[in-house]
Order: sequence, then C-alpha cells, then structure tokens
Amino acid sequence: VQLQASGGGLVQAGESLRLSCTVSRRAFSDLAIGWFRQAPGKEREFVASISRAGPVTDYADSVKGRFTVSRDNAKNTVYLEMNSLNPEDTAVYYCAAGLVVGRDGGGIDYWGKGTQVTVSS
Repeated sequence: VQLQASGGGLVQAGESLRLSCTVSRRAFSDLAIGWFRQAPGKEREFVASISRAGPVTDYADSVKGRFTVSRDNAKNTVYLEMNSLNPEDTAVYYCAAGLVVGRDGGGIDYWGKGTQVTVSS
C-alpha cells in the first residue's frame, strides 16, 4: 500500500489550500485515513481523520472549524480542505492509513511522504 500526499505550497495568511492523499489499494474503503503534521523543531501532531464507514471525522482543536476532511472512495483519495490558514499551520503534512487511526498514531499501518505547507504572514 502506498500513500501519496500532494497539494502543498506557499500561501499567505487567510488563504486556503486543499491537500490530497491518494492510496494505491483496491479496498480503499476499508481504510481509515489520518492527517498529521510536523513543524520544524516540533513533534508530529494529529490534524484530522476520517473513518472507513460513516464516515466519522475527527479534528484537532487547533484546526476545528477551519479544516475539513473528506473522502472519495471512487478515486481512492482523501482530501484535507484547509481554510483561514495562519503561520502556525506551517508544517510538513503527512497522510496515514490503517483500519483505525488514533490521534496518537495508534492503528496506523501505512505512512505517506509528506507535502510542505508554508503560510506567510
């Protein structure tokens, strides 16, 4: 299983970006997908996740109301719509997959390479 995150870039504060995570697996709908991020000098932190069924979504308090996670099972892709970006959102963003995805990274079987998001003030 391979995960490919894309869509990062350089934006100004207040602008938006949409990240995509494409998964190379037939039974994509069997996977929960999570987004994590790591800023320079900081530990990796949970951003958002979407379950296999439902789907049920979960967000870190720091992004709740600004970020939206969704999935398109026909395209094997999960999206992270990021609005009202601020410099504190600057980080490398990673997507990860497993039967479940815990906020602490529990349940994750696969990690993708990250995509850089930089927000200038």
